[in-house]
Amino acid sequence: MADEETSVLEFSLGDGRYCLDISHVDEIVDAAEEITEIPNSPPHVIGVVDLRGETTTIVDPTVKLDVDEDTSGSRIIVLSEFDGKGLLIDDVHQVEAVDPESVDTSTATESTKGVIRREDRFVIWVEPKALVS
Repeated sequence: MADEETSVLEFSLGDGRYCLDISHVDEIVDAAEEITEIPNSPPHVIGVVDLRGETTTIVDPTVKLDVDEDTSGSRIIVLSEFDGKGLLIDDVHQVEAVDPESVDTSTATESTKGVIRREDRFVIWVEPKALVS
């Protein structure tokens, strides 16, 4: 039996396109709240925000993905499996189905599952656990 398709949420960081399994996404919110920095936190932890009375730790995925360009950080993907953690991203684009056979896993790293080739771009499939830990 072949693996079933997985729905992924595509988002951007700078000029790059990334995605993660939609099952990891709790919600997407605007990054309108001021992020409070946490002294002596790891480099990938930006700080915390209050989202509807819940403290959410905001993580910068560009650190672990080694993205070396300016990002706007206008949206937050709140992750469902990682208590009170969210990824600061530039924009959300779409949810798309991905056939596991279309993922090039030869490029996989600790923080990525591989690359998906779309008609006009490449999309890097990220591992949220590696980005928030």
